[in-house]
Amino acid sequence: MRRPLAVCALVLATAWPWHAQAFFGDDEARKAIIDLRQRFEAHRQAAEAELRQSNEARSQANRSMLELAAQIEELRGEIARLRGQNEQLARELSELQRQQADVRQGLESRLRQVEPLQVSHDGLTFTALPAEQAEFEEALAVLRRADFAGAAAAFQAFLTRYPSSGYLPSALYWLGNAHYAAKAYKPALDSHSRLAEQFPQHLRTPEAMLAMANSHTELKDARAARRMLEELVRRHPQSEAAVVARERLSRMR
Repeated sequence: MRRPLAVCALVLATAWPWHAQAFFGDDEARKAIIDLRQRFEAHRQAAEAELRQSNEARSQANRSMLELAAQIEELRGEIARLRGQNEQLARELSELQRQQADVRQGLESRLRQVEPLQVSHDGLTFTALPAEQAEFEEALAVLRRADFAGAAAAFQAFLTRYPSSGYLPSALYWLGNAHYAAKAYKPALDSHSRLAEQFPQHLRTPEAMLAMANSHTELKDARAARRMLEELVRRHPQSEAAVVARERLSRMR
């Protein structure tokens, strides 16, 4: 608003001397011109001061905008850095959790290998180590493959490694059967006899006694075979093996 006033004042100052002389004397006209010029100079200086202030304000605003932009860019960089750190921490946490899961799984696996299991087999309930159970079942698997010599070796190794196992009576029974199938009748007799003596009430004992009679027969000892059949009928009269024993005894008469 002040610039138009300054321009008008300049025009008036230029035109004034020509008209002032018509109304005033030279001194008065000169004073008026000086006063007008002073007023014009004051307006000009004020306008320039206002312009400088405006420029300074604009410059200050520009500097503030530049500083703000720099701060924003710095914050963006910091956010990106923090985001990168968070992603790295997330990856490290995920890897740590995976490692902990692997360690826990490995520990649980090792504990399962040494923690006793509750086992029910051939009418008995007992505890057995996982490795113990696995070896017994592997020996049975060898026998099922009709590898009688291999099964006999597997059951013998089992009995040596676990002499007090809850599988002991069953292992003796299957060891005797493996020997019998391999036509090793004397070792078969030894295994079945041990079962009958140590575990007279085991559910496999009647079958073992019948197998002992068979081994005596294979060894051409008919008298021993007959005695074993008679003892089987006497000790386990209600067993299926006793039914077979009675039939055989009837044929021997």
